[in-house]
Amino acid sequence: MTRALAITLCVVFFLAGLSLIPLLGIQNDEALFAYGVFRPRAGAYMLYFGAIEVPLMMMSYVGALKSWIYLPVFALFGTGVWSVRVPMLLAGAAGVWLFYVFLCRAAGERAAVAGCALLAVDASYLLTATFDWGPVALQHLLVVGALVLLARFWQQRQEWALAAGFLVFGLALWDKASAIWSLAGLALGSVAVLPREIPRALTARRVVVAALAFILGTMPLIAYNVRSRAQTFHDTVAGETGGIGPKARVLTRTADGSLLFGWLLNGDAPAPHPSEPYTALERVSAAGASLTGNPKSNLMLYAFGAALLLAPLASGHDRRAIQFALIAMAAIWTQMALTRNAGAGAHHAILLWPLPQMVIAVSFAAASRRLGRAGKPALAAALAILMTSQLAVLNEYRVLMTRNGGAVNWTDAIDSLSSYLKTAPAREIYCVDWGLLAGLHLLSRGQLPLVVGWEELGKAEWTLADRARITAMVAQPGAIFLGHTADLELFHGFAARLEKFAESLGYRRDLLTVIADRHGRPTFEVYRFVAGTRDGAVSTAPSPGQTSNGR
Repeated sequence: MTRALAITLCVVFFLAGLSLIPLLGIQNDEALFAYGVFRPRAGAYMLYFGAIEVPLMMMSYVGALKSWIYLPVFALFGTGVWSVRVPMLLAGAAGVWLFYVFLCRAAGERAAVAGCALLAVDASYLLTATFDWGPVALQHLLVVGALVLLARFWQQRQEWALAAGFLVFGLALWDKASAIWSLAGLALGSVAVLPREIPRALTARRVVVAALAFILGTMPLIAYNVRSRAQTFHDTVAGETGGIGPKARVLTRTADGSLLFGWLLNGDAPAPHPSEPYTALERVSAAGASLTGNPKSNLMLYAFGAALLLAPLASGHDRRAIQFALIAMAAIWTQMALTRNAGAGAHHAILLWPLPQMVIAVSFAAASRRLGRAGKPALAAALAILMTSQLAVLNEYRVLMTRNGGAVNWTDAIDSLSSYLKTAPAREIYCVDWGLLAGLHLLSRGQLPLVVGWEELGKAEWTLADRARITAMVAQPGAIFLGHTADLELFHGFAARLEKFAESLGYRRDLLTVIADRHGRPTFEVYRFVAGTRDGAVSTAPSPGQTSNGR
């Protein structure tokens, strides 16, 4: 019965994410892995076997595991929001199931169902899995999967499970070096609650087996750092203490589900052409949001506080499970809090998941056993209240996505821009603002001649070499330029600086088209520079395609 309920919750998680997929456009960081899939490939570390390119590291701290996974996915299903997001959504759903399996082994079925229920409807977890800009979806799947394997080894002493668990931990570290926070935190939690048992279980043979499996999983990362003289370490290990307060607020807002309203969405302000509820699902969703008062936060912080107060009622394995989760959480967050450029976004804070749900589930389940026959109904009622608050927040995200669309980073206008550029006879396409390159590279399967055009524009002073390159960009026949409209620029003022310099060379900006999102919000500008000095002139020459409103 509990297994069927857990499977149902995984299906609910998947269907909820599936309904969100088409509401936002591909985001730049979400698409970075495509540079390991489509030529021209780019990355921090590539192997070459004749004409064959094998990406191993996309960045000094991000591996190419995701690129490897998507090679067959894109070959079979093409590129687009569905083929990009469904695999990671499946990984998130699998993570929910594995969390259930792990809790069954660690704290019993009652806690497992509770934890699975809380994780399956958690807005922050579902959104960061569906829109995997972190990337974190594979991190959760690999880390929780490794915990399941190691729990199996611990209970049944099967050495294959020990080897597989450490192999998966190695893959998690290769996927993204920030997994070291989780590995260190989980190791500390394990040693703290099992100080005598672990040394007795670790024979010399088992230590060697675990070490070799871990090295095998993380081999690409090791090879890269041997060649680059520990570049991963240099790029990621830098301390700071000044941001602890803001990082703590990021953690609490990730926990209550409120943080991503300011990252994924345009907020409550209506778009020029807001979408009215059309389908039955949209009408039900809008009615539910109105009925619940359009909430922006859930009750999970209160539930966590209650779990801490109830924790003394737990005993035996339950108490150990709570202690393990709390120690691991504290260690993981402390590492990111004290690391520069870490912990200030939901994609870092969410790496603590599903440990908060573990604390709540085990504590509540243990307390419910103290109530005898009334325990199960009391636990069910508490879960119903918490899940309702979580679903209400998740539904609010859906309503706002449907009505107003995504924030500039997540605009669906990227699809119309990609379609337009495929018809543009451009020798080179210069991107003068952030947030365009990776998404266009993915959607075009690497067919667009995209070039970074903002590097010099961001410098306070230009060298002769900088001026020479910008001059070549402006004067190059067949070159076109891309950027956001002035009020949506991410690199504010870069386009204006380029235009002013072009005018000093005797060129004027010739607007080819403006691309709007499906809500009528002008988002992207496509233009070129032509000889002449008439301010504000617009070419009357026919341009490829036509202005699109994204519909």
